[in-house]
Amino acid sequence: MSYVFPRHTKASYPVAVSGEGPYLIDQTGRRYLDASGGAAVSCLGHGHPAVVAAIKAQVDRLAYAHSGFFTNEASEALAEHLITRAPDGLGRVYFVSGGSEANETALKLARQFHLENGQPERHRFIARRQSYHGNTLGALAVGGNAARRAAFDPLLMPASHIAPCYAYRHQRPDETAEDYGERTAAELETEIQRLGPETVAAFIAEPVVGATAGVVPPVPGYFKRVREICDRHGVLLILDEVMCGMGRTGSLYACEQDGIAPDILTCAKGLGGGYQPIGAVLAAQRIYDTIAAGSGAFEHGFTYIGHATACAAALAVQQTIESEDLLANVRDQGAALRAALEARFGNHHHVGDIRGRGLFIGLELVADRAGKEPFDPALKLNARIKKRAMAEGLVCYPGGGTADGQRGDHVLLAPPFIVGPEHLEELVDKLGSAIDAALEEMPALQAAGPA
Repeated sequence: MSYVFPRHTKASYPVAVSGEGPYLIDQTGRRYLDASGGAAVSCLGHGHPAVVAAIKAQVDRLAYAHSGFFTNEASEALAEHLITRAPDGLGRVYFVSGGSEANETALKLARQFHLENGQPERHRFIARRQSYHGNTLGALAVGGNAARRAAFDPLLMPASHIAPCYAYRHQRPDETAEDYGERTAAELETEIQRLGPETVAAFIAEPVVGATAGVVPPVPGYFKRVREICDRHGVLLILDEVMCGMGRTGSLYACEQDGIAPDILTCAKGLGGGYQPIGAVLAAQRIYDTIAAGSGAFEHGFTYIGHATACAAALAVQQTIESEDLLANVRDQGAALRAALEARFGNHHHVGDIRGRGLFIGLELVADRAGKEPFDPALKLNARIKKRAMAEGLVCYPGGGTADGQRGDHVLLAPPFIVGPEHLEELVDKLGSAIDAALEEMPALQAAGPA
């Protein structure tokens, strides 16, 4: 009998007992290739000796000291590592315990900045549909994941949601990628004007959309246009890199590839690689300076901010990524994985799009490739794929509601940065078997035969 409150009370989960590189091992000895790093978390895989040693060494010295009384060496060193490599203008780090806390913190920091800056009327937030920013109430309010929001909608603060930059679904046949990006970014301008520019605090977006839409990168020029619009109206730009950041797309910060710097950047998941719970908010120096020259106190805080052991683990993860040149491997193996997926699924009748950056790749499933029509949500294709993949010994991250919040299915892949060609071959082979088996068992396809 278990006393754990699981994610789903009607599901049965194997017991994970150990990890070895890109594999997880359950209590029966079964090995699973972790092709999604859980939820894009385990960037170094499992059991990396350098990180394990750093955690042990830190616990031997100091596990934890409350940030209301002390700072600590590990948090200071990690902050220096992040800021000295960060996009221009980012000058301070606020450590938390995960992605939801990071985005909740970012919203409150944006609000307090405007208060201290003499603009108390700025309290509105704009985000995008088909986004996800976390499960705390503020983060959920700005998020655009319809399914996660539904039960808690009466509790959520008002927030505006504009169209995502989602070329597969929304770019017109008669427009270039650049024209589509300009048209989509213009929705931000329109919404700022509708709300009143003097009332808008910030725009929050994922540089590469993660689990809600299945790894959707922006078209060229989109975020540069967004940055210009925010600057013109005094609106802060918050980039949520919780899932796509910390090397996942092939650069340490995902926004580097779009040639912009945000006012606030959030990260988590790959920051600590799952070895300890940690997230971070990187703030522009001007935001810090405004608060420092005003009240001096950010009216916010969690018990475990700047946790010494968590920071030591994260620093070891980041140092390992750098010392082992793993960002180059992300780029190289990411390109190889894309090529292998194109070879296996490029002409698959029910795979409509293969997209992403680096080792952050999504496959969108469709009932009809030509018309891009999603499957009936009642068929629960994404859940079927997950079940079949687990039976094959593959951990991937399928999701639903991809197209519009209700319809659509995708599979998200985010394997560890340490993967090699042999792991990619295994990944594609097992994913192909899982997808085809899931499609074959669906009632709506049985009459038509195998895909």
